[in-house]
Amino acid sequence: MKPPICCICDKRLADIDDGGLIYFKKRPSDLAWIKKMEEKGMVGHPPYAEWFCNEHHKKAVELKHLTIEEAMKILLETQ
Repeated sequence: MKPPICCICDKRLADIDDGGLIYFKKRPSDLAWIKKMEEKGMVGHPPYAEWFCNEHHKKAVELKHLTIEEAMKILLETQ
């Protein structure tokens, strides 16, 4: 898993109250990743999930129905 660092501003999340991990809508490539990981008995940070600090978490939650690419485009445009 990736360390808890906001993917927007690089702030390290020191506590659960500092933000959170958001899982976005899975793309076909994400489903293939899940299948591959299950078949090989591996674990890792999902390509459809990212960490967000409190400042960016609320907006990211509002966009979790989108794919990570779609959501990140919107999040980065509003910075």
